[in-house]
Amino acid sequence: MSRSQFAPEARAAVVFVLPALTLITLFFILPVIGGFVLSLTDFDIYSVGNTANTRFVGAENYTQLSSNKVFWQALRNTLYFAFVGCPLTILIALAAALLLNAKVARFKALFRTIYFAPVVTTIVAVAVVWRYLYHPRVGLLNRALSVVGIEAIDWLGDPRWALPAVILMAVWKNFGYSAVIFLAALQNVPEDLYEAARVDGAGPIRQFWSVTLPSLAPTMIFVTIITAIGYVQLFAEVYVMTPDGGPLNSTLSIVMLMYREGFRWWNMGDAAAVAFALFAIVILMSVILMLTRKRWARA
Repeated sequence: MSRSQFAPEARAAVVFVLPALTLITLFFILPVIGGFVLSLTDFDIYSVGNTANTRFVGAENYTQLSSNKVFWQALRNTLYFAFVGCPLTILIALAAALLLNAKVARFKALFRTIYFAPVVTTIVAVAVVWRYLYHPRVGLLNRALSVVGIEAIDWLGDPRWALPAVILMAVWKNFGYSAVIFLAALQNVPEDLYEAARVDGAGPIRQFWSVTLPSLAPTMIFVTIITAIGYVQLFAEVYVMTPDGGPLNSTLSIVMLMYREGFRWWNMGDAAAVAFALFAIVILMSVILMLTRKRWARA
């Protein structure tokens, strides 16, 4: 292709790409840069009235995070929520997808709608309903436990049970999205593979391990990444169900800590540092999962 022919195509490409790049720059790249600069300052409520009160402190905010016990507790809670809730969500979603994909299954469209309904329901509404389900005296869950002779549990008031209770609600809320993705992937697995496995004498369990799971490997990695990234950004659930991070900070997440620092105490510099610490965690998790995907693909 000659240079004269390439130039009009290049100009056309720039014309089509420039609006999107402009929006990304204005609403993503510049705010990210501004947030990082903010994390290097002591911007607080006094700086709101007069920016001259802002001082450049360098990495001091990050240094303070490393010695902040509340931050480490929030990090532990967030990782616990992600590493417990993510596998549970994936397992339940895969089981639901396998049931929906079964040839003997009936009313598939109805069950797909039922499974997906919580996903499109507002998280605040879901959290409020589950908060009443967990009520220590009149909650439906404790009433069910009383039938079998188990004493009522203060699900959201006991530090031992608060975070597991939030995880249970989050799994119920989110597994339908992953189930629909798994179902679409299952329907794209060639039937010839199952026929060949049956000819070789493989039963249903062997077919699942040798045909279904390898075929779902790319989808599994995608669902894992999306679910994990969503779970490390835990906020709305604990904000509604356990205000201010629950009993004794047992449900305090990194995003909740960022919210408290930034919008309650107006320590914007500290809040920005927490945000970039979370950003680093998300990047690290994504890289690890992508490397796992490459090794799985080579295997």
